[in-house]
Amino acid sequence: MQRNEFEQVVLKAAQERGCSVVEISFNDDDNVFEVTLDKADGPVGLDDCEYVHRAVLAAFDRNIEDYALTVGSLGISAEEADELLKTIEE
Repeated sequence: MQRNEFEQVVLKAAQERGCSVVEISFNDDDNVFEVTLDKADGPVGLDDCEYVHRAVLAAFDRNIEDYALTVGSLGISAEEADELLKTIEE
């Protein structure tokens, strides 16, 4: 996966939700990507994080690219976002 392509997908999806990307961190050893969002006019919601996450899933096949992705906000850590998603899925 090309980083610049990944960044473009994330930036576009975040913008579509009215969010800005605060940080994108890459762990090349484990192919783990973490995205942190913020929103000027209110809190970043779970639906905003999910929208960005799904945009990346649509653009890059995880079976081919072999990566892990977490999208969170300044108000919630990536680990907390993962726990919320697990709770919702249950």
